[in-house]
Amino acid sequence: MKRFAIFLAFSLLAGCATTPAVFTDYDPGVNFGQYQTYRWEKRPEGFSPLQTQRLVAAIDAKLRERGWTQSTNAQVTLAGSIVTERRVRVDTWNNGPMWGGWGWGGCCWGPGWGAWGGWNTSTTVRDYTYGTLVLDMFDAQTQRPLWRGIAMGTVPDSPIAQTNAMQSSVDRIFAQFPPTSAAAQMP
Repeated sequence: MKRFAIFLAFSLLAGCATTPAVFTDYDPGVNFGQYQTYRWEKRPEGFSPLQTQRLVAAIDAKLRERGWTQSTNAQVTLAGSIVTERRVRVDTWNNGPMWGGWGWGGCCWGPGWGAWGGWNTSTTVRDYTYGTLVLDMFDAQTQRPLWRGIAMGTVPDSPIAQTNAMQSSVDRIFAQFPPTSAAAQMP
């Protein structure tokens, strides 16, 4: 089953508490003050139905906080999508000589300078899930794209950590919503 989190900075380690990488974009010519109703055109899918339900509820709550309401005759349509992928991170480093090193006396070549011992190399392999949430808003009448929010990062393994990462992502996506555009500042 695919899991989702937003996770979350672009180069996150699996299992670590991380902050999602969040990006937003919008049409600066749009006055977002004219919009107050929305409906879901496409709910985000790609992980468990319970997590989908929690994600939609978190987005709905953020829009309600900004005075928006759901309506069948909405001014804005929402489309969400989730993509997850399995990734592998391989880290290798040298810890220095296991024993010995360079010095007088050599090893097997007789007296003089020489090397003896070997290098201690460590490698770790981490398998983890990386997720991306994309949320788009369109004008319901004209289908003009208005706004996009993206959150990306490592998906935690536990459902509780997934929910927390998801809520953090939604909070960060909507931190500057609605955007202040040039159209809103015109008389």
